[in-house]
Amino acid sequence: MKQLGAILWLTGLSSAGKTTIANRVAQKLQKQNYKVEVLDGDVVRTHLCAGLGFSKQDRDTSVRRIGFVANLLSRNGIIVIVAAISPYREVREELKKTSTNFIEVYVQAPLAVCEFRDVKGLYAKAKAGEIKHFTGISDPYEEPLNPEIICQTDKFTPEQCVKQVLDYLERQNLISALDKNLISI
Repeated sequence: MKQLGAILWLTGLSSAGKTTIANRVAQKLQKQNYKVEVLDGDVVRTHLCAGLGFSKQDRDTSVRRIGFVANLLSRNGIIVIVAAISPYREVREELKKTSTNFIEVYVQAPLAVCEFRDVKGLYAKAKAGEIKHFTGISDPYEEPLNPEIICQTDKFTPEQCVKQVLDYLERQNLISALDKNLISI
């Protein structure tokens, strides 16, 4: 069976759990021989988006660049998992319209939970004024209006969120039920 490409776009605040879910979904799919690529916002920023700052225009450019690469991979049969804050709704909606099998995953956690999880201390630095344009503190985060999946990471474990994503992929016929059921959660 030929694998269909897809873009799982995980959006949410810093420390909401995007990277954790992205990496675990990728591992589960790779164990079943699916072709998967993870594009993590922090990693991509150092390479594909080097030189961009944190203004709205630069963030939009960064998201569009990630979306361009995700589309290239997806149209070649890769399941692409993007873990990026991507704070602005308009650009995410633009990508949704120009992509095939674009699945918006809102990784949702209250700001207080994200601050508690923040091992790098970025929220504290942003509140102290040491980091400018920090999403959720001095810059806005526009929640998705109609995401295909909402992973509430303050209420569910990472494993439950991964299962939620895999179940959705199965319902969309992007992975087979047999393969998904063989994946130990």
